[in-house]
Amino acid sequence: MRGADKRKNHRYPSIARVRIPDVFSGEAFLKDLSITGCRIECTMHVDVQEKAACRIVVYPEESAGIGSFDLSAECRWLRPESYSWDIGFDIKESPKGKDFQKYVDYLSWRQST
Repeated sequence: MRGADKRKNHRYPSIARVRIPDVFSGEAFLKDLSITGCRIECTMHVDVQEKAACRIVVYPEESAGIGSFDLSAECRWLRPESYSWDIGFDIKESPKGKDFQKYVDYLSWRQST
């Protein structure tokens, strides 16, 4: 059974930009998001260990009408793809929980239209 099949919460596709200041200095892309986890795509190799705590800064797309917000997350896996690296995270908390929830709601609405 694949990891996606075991998830309790649906993941929504995203096109937000993210920064993970403790891991690398550039930007990456938020590929999908739920209230409990996310997947990020980086175009460079990143050196992060499984179970490492990370701060993720999310910059939603302008059409969402939501400002940036932080997530406290834990790295669950790191996987090389053809031209990039995917990183899976469990979300532990969001200090600006309302903006995080608004963004998940926006992604849910966008996918349903």
